[in-house]
Amino acid sequence: MRVCVIGTGYVGLVTGICLADIGNNVICVDVDKEKIRRLKKGIIPIYEPGLKEMVERNLSKKRVSFITEISEGVENSEIIFIAVGTPSRKNGEANLSYVESVARSVAKAMDGYRVIVEKSTVPVHTGEWVRRTVKLNNIHGVDFDVVSNPEFLREGSAISDFMHPDRIVIGVESEKARKIIAKLYQPLNVPIVVTDIKSAEIIKHASNSYLALKISYINSVANICERVGADVEKVAEGMGLDKRTGKSFLRAGIGYGGSCFPKDVSAFVKIAEEAGYDFEMLKSVESVNRMQREDLVKKIKQAMWVMNNKTIGILGLSFKPNTDDMREAPSIDIIN
Repeated sequence: MRVCVIGTGYVGLVTGICLADIGNNVICVDVDKEKIRRLKKGIIPIYEPGLKEMVERNLSKKRVSFITEISEGVENSEIIFIAVGTPSRKNGEANLSYVESVARSVAKAMDGYRVIVEKSTVPVHTGEWVRRTVKLNNIHGVDFDVVSNPEFLREGSAISDFMHPDRIVIGVESEKARKIIAKLYQPLNVPIVVTDIKSAEIIKHASNSYLALKISYINSVANICERVGADVEKVAEGMGLDKRTGKSFLRAGIGYGGSCFPKDVSAFVKIAEEAGYDFEMLKSVESVNRMQREDLVKKIKQAMWVMNNKTIGILGLSFKPNTDDMREAPSIDIIN
């Protein structure tokens, strides 16, 4: 199939290359000319295991190309993925200005039916706004569908997550769009959850917020274990063997960081607030996560007695293993 992925950040680049690797013709678009110049040479802007080799392979097979003009990508594709950034504002809301701008550009370039896919992590109702923006700027008056297809890629294992996902979620409004996206993902042979667009948008925030909740929960348990002399690793092992609980995300530490969990939890709190619901549980998750960093600093002070004139080594800076991503890394707060 002919696919255009707009945005070559973490999600966009991995999505585009993996779609090319399963046999599609993919055009990756980004306004950053220097990034595109480097990608054409196989130079990767991020570290992700296996990504460089996959880019080189698909460049050599001419299944992927990198360009800077959205119009060119839209004109030569039937499916358009919007995978641009949605950074957090100071109040926790997602900044959707890049999504709006891309939707406007896509609308102006469409010369026939297109499926426009939200791949960026966006708050509920974004699909409605994308549809409205495209409709207002649809200068050729062509048919189109908007689809929500949230990503569930973990940094450090993103390629495996894309190629072997637990599920694929697609929020659609028409049977035509459902069939097209189902065909796109057919080679992966995994369960597809089909919902309305709003439900698909909520699934992403609800999933990440739940995992963040598990992290803050086990960290709270760790603090209790420390006070009473119990071993939190054994406690987590005992909990994790219960099928209802599961062992993933039950490793105590200094809390979550990265580009997803902090942003998504804050955004979900804001979404709930705008819907008239005070999500106190998630606010507590954020509070526990902040305290973990402060508590570690207190432990360092206690262990060293006097801090003056001592050199402290920090082993491990990124927010998790197998990535070079420093966004919201706990190490930054701890070092400061």
